Amino acid sequence: MSDAWLHEVAWDADGLVPAIAQEAATGKLLMLAWMNRDALAETVHSGRAVYWSRSRNKLWRKGEESGHVQHVKEVRLDCDGDVVVLEVEQVGGIACHTGHGRCFFRRLDGGIWVESEPLVRDPNEIYKPGR
Repeated sequence: MSDAWLHEVAWDADGLVPAIAQEAATGKLLMLAWMNRDALAETVHSGRAVYWSRSRNKLWRKGEESGHVQHVKEVRLDCDGDVVVLEVEQVGGIACHTGHGRCFFRRLDGGIWVESEPLVRDPNEIYKPGR
């Protein structure tokens, strides 16, 4: 497969595009991350979600440390070409580094952010010290 499709993505000034991971089976929004050209190409070619870590300045293969990989079922590009949606199967039921099922586990309730979804697993049990 040619990578010509990558030219249709509207990369920002840093060469990134926001990528939303959505659970394919339920439609639940799991997380938002960033992708560069290499991350998106590897995601498409491997079938596993790969993102660009802005804090570590390197490719981040989702689940490389935690085991909570995302198997990509479908890749979508929005009408402006500036947002990617990955429909995924989330292995282990945990998408968030906090140990929650998804990063969007807080909701606004009366002007206060409250955790509205349970912690699935303590992140200290998932990640090595010094993460």
